[in-house]
Amino acid sequence: MPRKGHTEKREVLPDPIHNSQLVTKFINSLMWGGKRTKAQNIFYEALDKVGQKGNDEPLKLFKKAVENVKPVVEVKTRRVGGANYQVPVEVNPTRRQSLAVRWLITYARQRSEKGMVDKLTAELLDAANNRGGAVKKKEDVHRMADANKAFAHYRW
Repeated sequence: MPRKGHTEKREVLPDPIHNSQLVTKFINSLMWGGKRTKAQNIFYEALDKVGQKGNDEPLKLFKKAVENVKPVVEVKTRRVGGANYQVPVEVNPTRRQSLAVRWLITYARQRSEKGMVDKLTAELLDAANNRGGAVKKKEDVHRMADANKAFAHYRW
């Protein structure tokens, strides 16, 4: 946290093809080592495959996948009287989106398919259908928050 006030949120430019800021943020998170063109190619190829396999508009399926992975509550550690408590708190909307994007990419990279395009395609389709690793992660976070709701009065 900065000492002098809050930092301003930078607005990312929408991507040229779908005119969506969410797509740009996803590509930025997918990018490794500054290779933006490679990340864009991977994402757009995956989106084409999602459109073919999902029998629906690809951008709509992508947004549905991100929406299905967004967590509503999470736990944060709070120290009270020498004991650490996992306190459930609501997730900020910007953090909600960034967590969903991060989880989708992380669990896509862990999949066993051959290339990153196929991995991302499979994870997006699974997330759109409420399956897959990213959705499981969201459910685990919700379960953890539900298990610790007795400590909700320690919220700050």
